[in-house]
Amino acid sequence: MLLIQQVVNGLMLGSVYVTVAVAFTLTIGILNFLNFTIPTLFMLAAMMGWSFAAWGLPFGLTEPLAWPLALALGVAVAIAASLVVERFTFRYLRTKHGDSTEHAIPLVSSLGFLLVLENLVRIGYGSDAQRFPGPSADLTLSVGGLFFRIPQVISLVVVALIVLGLAWMMKSSRIGRGLRAIAENPDAAGILGVDTRRVVPVVFMLTGLLCGLAGSLFAVNYGEVSPQMGEDIGSKAIAGMVLGGLGSLWGAVAGGIVIGLIEMLTIHFFGADTVQATVWGALLLTLMIRPQGLFGHNAIGKGKL
Repeated sequence: MLLIQQVVNGLMLGSVYVTVAVAFTLTIGILNFLNFTIPTLFMLAAMMGWSFAAWGLPFGLTEPLAWPLALALGVAVAIAASLVVERFTFRYLRTKHGDSTEHAIPLVSSLGFLLVLENLVRIGYGSDAQRFPGPSADLTLSVGGLFFRIPQVISLVVVALIVLGLAWMMKSSRIGRGLRAIAENPDAAGILGVDTRRVVPVVFMLTGLLCGLAGSLFAVNYGEVSPQMGEDIGSKAIAGMVLGGLGSLWGAVAGGIVIGLIEMLTIHFFGADTVQATVWGALLLTLMIRPQGLFGHNAIGKGKL
C-alpha cells in the first residue's frame, strides 16, 4: 500500500513538472530557443503571491490579501515579467538582426533575466523559505487507504485541462495556426501574412500563465515558497521535456509524469539523496536508446510542434 501511495504522490508531483515542461516546449518548439527565465517565472508567481498574502500590495496600498486573490496577482506578475523578457530578448533582436531565432543572444539574455529577477527577489525578501498562508482546513482525502491532497487532485485536473486547451488551440484556432506557421518557417509565415509582432508575444503570455499557475499550485500544495524554488523544478521539467521529446506537447506531459514517478519511487527505495542521479541517469539512458525521446521527432528544431 505504501508503494501505491508513492505512485499517487509521483503523479501529483509530476503534474507540476508537466506544466513547466509544457512552457519549455512552447518556446523551444515555436521559437527554437531554451527560455531560461521559465523557472524564475514559476518562482516569481509563488513569491509574489506569498508577499501579497502576507503583506498586501506594495507601499501599504492594501491590507494582506486573501490567498486566492494574492496568487491570481502573482500569476499576473509572472505574465507581465514574461512579456518584458519577450520585449528585450526577442523583439529587440528581431528588429536589430532580422531573425532573433538564429542568434544565441536570446538564450543568454534570458539567462541574464533569470539571474536578475531571482536576485531581486532575494534582496527584497531574503533567501529563507517562507510559509505560504494557504487554506487552513485539512484538505486530505482518504480513498481505500490511499491519501489524496485535494489541492493536488485539483492541480492534476487543471493541468489536464490546460494541455487539452493548448492542443486544441494549436490545431484549431487562428492564433494556433499562426504559431505553427512561425515554428515551421518564420520568414515564410511573415510572407503569408502572419503578424509575428502580435503572435510571438502570445507564446510568452502562455509561458507566463503556465509558470504562474504551476508556481501557485505548488505554493498551495506544499505550503512553502522560496527564491530558490524554481531551480530544482526547472531542471526536472527540462528533463521531462527532453525525455518526452522536444517539441511535443503530449511528450512533455508524459515526460513530466515519468520524472515525478521516478523521483518518488527513488525516494521510496533508495532515499532522497539519490534522486538527481536516478532522474538524470534515466534521461541519459532514454536518450541513448531513443535520442528523440518518447514522443519526439527524428529532427529537432523548428516545425516540430
